[in-house]
Amino acid sequence: MRRLLLLRHAKTERAEPGERDRDRKLTKRGRGDAPIIGAYMAKHHLVPDLTLISPSVRTQETWALVAPCFAKAPPVTTDERIYNANVAQLVEVITETKKAKTLLLVGHNPSFHELAVQLVAAGDVNLREQLKEGLPTSGLVVIDLPIEDWSLLHPRAGRLERFVTPRLLAEATE
Repeated sequence: MRRLLLLRHAKTERAEPGERDRDRKLTKRGRGDAPIIGAYMAKHHLVPDLTLISPSVRTQETWALVAPCFAKAPPVTTDERIYNANVAQLVEVITETKKAKTLLLVGHNPSFHELAVQLVAAGDVNLREQLKEGLPTSGLVVIDLPIEDWSLLHPRAGRLERFVTPRLLAEATE
């Protein structure tokens, strides 16, 4: 059994004229949302064995706010291929992973949303419908896969275990 966690970066500023997309920083809301998701992950034992992260400033800042929520921060590797990746490129990154049973990717839409929808074939119907609508900033998708090796990853192989956003967590406590 393998578990894939996909975390979209937190809310980001709009690019200033002449600013590179990869240099965009988190907004105040983003800096507040990321630790909420991190705390949720830690509380629910959604601790990765390995984290692969895009090199963009916004993903690095998101991870910097999530990581301290764990008792011991998981190993992290910045992978250039995650930035601007399409689904096939993300699958390649995942299938090359060797030892991690629980793998967290921190990156971007639209590819994270497209990958999640492509992998999920089962799970709570309402959550699956919510996921089909989109993967918002600070959104976390947890997919359980009945495979023993990441190289066996294929479309519609997974069961949606959780789909969490700061907004959904706030609505659940109201």
